[in-house]
Amino acid sequence: MNNFDFFEGTWTSHQRKLTKRLAGSDDWEEFPGFTRATRHLSGAASCDEVTFPTKGTSGLTLRLHDPATDLWSIYWVSAADPVLGLPPVVGRFDGDRGAFFCDDEHEGTPVRCRFLWIRIDADHCRWEQAFSVDGEQTWETNWIAEFTRAETP
Repeated sequence: MNNFDFFEGTWTSHQRKLTKRLAGSDDWEEFPGFTRATRHLSGAASCDEVTFPTKGTSGLTLRLHDPATDLWSIYWVSAADPVLGLPPVVGRFDGDRGAFFCDDEHEGTPVRCRFLWIRIDADHCRWEQAFSVDGEQTWETNWIAEFTRAETP
């Protein structure tokens, strides 16, 4: 249940986000992020707040582990719309790679959403968001965050 313990601490990130999703676009917007992550309930809960200084916004992620199923549920809340994002993406880690899924919609189009978390080493990790509109035959990765552990003052 301690899969997200690696993320505890402070991180800088390079964010890349498609400007248009599900449109065949290859135009990426790039911007920095700063994240502070904490672990709770002996590792059964993980929380982080990310700020995007050049965007003037922030968000909060809550991750909860269900010991009965060994599954994580990941919830997102944006400062722009501070309502708990539902449904959560749900999944688990296999080694250093975690895959999490949910059925959602994007601008009225039903999508299968996937989050990937990849532990690279103690000071680097990667998160990706992707959508599928064809039953997981193909995926469009639309947001990538490359994290580097920040020096703690």
